[in-house]
Amino acid sequence: MKIKKFNMHESGLNHFFGPLEARIMEIVWASESITIKEMQSILNQENPISFNAVMTVMSRLQEKGLLKRTTTGKGRNRVTSFEAVLSKEQFLAEQTKAVTHGLIEEFGGLVVNHMIDALDDVDPELISKLERKINEMKSRKQS
Repeated sequence: MKIKKFNMHESGLNHFFGPLEARIMEIVWASESITIKEMQSILNQENPISFNAVMTVMSRLQEKGLLKRTTTGKGRNRVTSFEAVLSKEQFLAEQTKAVTHGLIEEFGGLVVNHMIDALDDVDPELISKLERKINEMKSRKQS
């Protein structure tokens, strides 16, 4: 699943989602499974919100392929719950990879140069990992 929009001037999950979507995804990731009513109860403690608003956003997240809906029981005993399709870590890995590839495809060398410049502010372990990856790539190309 690819998020269609990257909000450059936001932070965290708000790069990929609106504020309510981001909060809902955080809560879903913290839960095994959650109903709309349970979600509304949690969100209502932070800010008043209608059941229908929560239902709409969760249904849209499901349509986007981010949530999986499961319904059990019948009639008045029917319960619909949602769970995340991917873990937060899997989602972020997938989305940041897509953003990175998109930037490199669109802007090529400029992006690589800016990434190299940004290494001044990076954890030394990340630089070591990058160095190992570059050496692996060189070895494969020489073989």
